[in-house]
Amino acid sequence: MSQPSVRIATFRGTEIGEHLDAVARLRIAVFRDYPYLYDGDPAYEARYLATYTRSPDSLFVLAFDDGRVVGASTGIPLADEDEAFQRPFVARGIPVEQVFYCGESVLLRAYRGLGLGHRFFDEREAHARRLGRFGWTAFAAVDRAPDDPRRPPGHRDNDAFWAKRGYARQPGMTMRLAWKEIGEPAESEKPLTFWLRPLVS
Repeated sequence: MSQPSVRIATFRGTEIGEHLDAVARLRIAVFRDYPYLYDGDPAYEARYLATYTRSPDSLFVLAFDDGRVVGASTGIPLADEDEAFQRPFVARGIPVEQVFYCGESVLLRAYRGLGLGHRFFDEREAHARRLGRFGWTAFAAVDRAPDDPRRPPGHRDNDAFWAKRGYARQPGMTMRLAWKEIGEPAESEKPLTFWLRPLVS
């Protein structure tokens, strides 16, 4: 079977508007799996992604296969994110104006293993460098116990991949976000810990 043909394109600021629905559908599909176990909610998606539409320096990196969005990666200056994202940096003494926040990278299963994860990071880090005012890139990952009974057999965390990209997990730099997990009657808060990387030129 031949590998799928994927086209990568980037969209900044107001350009992202026409792709919000596609990214929302992708997030709902991919984050349903462990470790997020997200019981997708279009209203939640609209609230979350609206933050990116309000920032002139936000970025969507999208992967297309025959015109269909099969992967997406987002980024935004941390100063343009909600306060919950900023609070751990303020507590650590890192100016939020110096941090570019890499949101999520979501990719349909059939398109994994093609190097797109690296491409997503490359594009976001290059965008942050071009903006010329950031010393760090960062993202947050949900915390799950190693013995979580919902962990699928053979599940591999992304920690090694992120470490190879130069990111280091920052114990203590944790925020809490609420979403509805599969099987939950309502939203509940989950801990997410930040990973940081110096943005070298």
